[in-house]
Amino acid sequence: MPREGTGPDFIEALARGLDVIRAFPPGRPVMSLSDVATATGLARPTARRILLTLEELGYVRVDGNGFALTPRVLDLGVAYVRSMGLWDVARPHMERLVARTDESCSIAQLDGSDIVYVARVAVPKIVSLAVQIGTRFPALQTSLGKVQLAALAPDELERVLAEPTRSGLVPRWQPGVEERDAELREVRARGWALTDEQLTLGIRSVAAPLRDGDGRVIAGINVNTHAAETPVETLLEHHLPALLQVAGDISADFARLANVPHVTVAS
Repeated sequence: MPREGTGPDFIEALARGLDVIRAFPPGRPVMSLSDVATATGLARPTARRILLTLEELGYVRVDGNGFALTPRVLDLGVAYVRSMGLWDVARPHMERLVARTDESCSIAQLDGSDIVYVARVAVPKIVSLAVQIGTRFPALQTSLGKVQLAALAPDELERVLAEPTRSGLVPRWQPGVEERDAELREVRARGWALTDEQLTLGIRSVAAPLRDGDGRVIAGINVNTHAAETPVETLLEHHLPALLQVAGDISADFARLANVPHVTVAS
C-alpha cells in the first residue's frame, strides 16, 4: 500500500529498498526472506524482488537460506560524511585531542530529536553503550545533542523535540519543559554542555559546538568518559579547555574549506 502523506514525486520503490536495508538489526547479520518481509511490512514477493535487486547492486548477498548486508552499504553513510568534508577536516584535530585526554572523541549531528554519530576516534575502553558511526541517541540527554539544541530557535526546538526518537533507548533523565529550557539556556550562555549519566549509567561527557563560516552550529564534538574513572572535575578542568580549543580549530578550518574556490579541471 502507498505510504500516507506522500507527494506525487515520492518514489515508493526507493523507500521500500531503504526500508529493507534498515531492517537488519544489530547482532543479526543474516535474515530470511520471511524475516525481512515481517520487519518491513512488505509482501514476500515484494521483499524478494528488492533483496535480489540489492544483491545485483552489491549491497546484499545470499547467505545460506537467508540474506546478509555487504560492506558496500557503508558507502551510503560514508558518502554523506565525505560530501560534508567534515571528516577530512576534523580527523587530525580529533586525533590530537584523543592523544591529549586519552579519551574517545566523537562528532554527531542532529537528526530529528536524535543525534547521529558521523565521526569518531575511539580509545578502547569498556563502556555501557557501544558507539560507532551511525549510532543514534536521544539528543536532549547527550552533551552532543544539547549544544545543538541550544542553538535552535524556540519554535524549531519544539518541532524537533516533538519527533519521536528512533534510537530505541529510554534515557534516565526525563526533564519537564521548565527544567529542559533552563538546561539549554545554561548551555547557550556558557557555550558548552555537560552530561553526567543522564543518558545511561556510566556515561559522562562534555561537548562543544562546531560552526560553519556563517557561525551556524552544524554539529557537536565531545570527549566521552566513564563516570567511574573520570570525575567531573577532571572533565571540566583538563578535558574541556582542550576540547574548546579543538572545536574552535575545526570550525575555523571548516570555514576556510567552504571558502576555497572549487575549480573543475577537464582531464
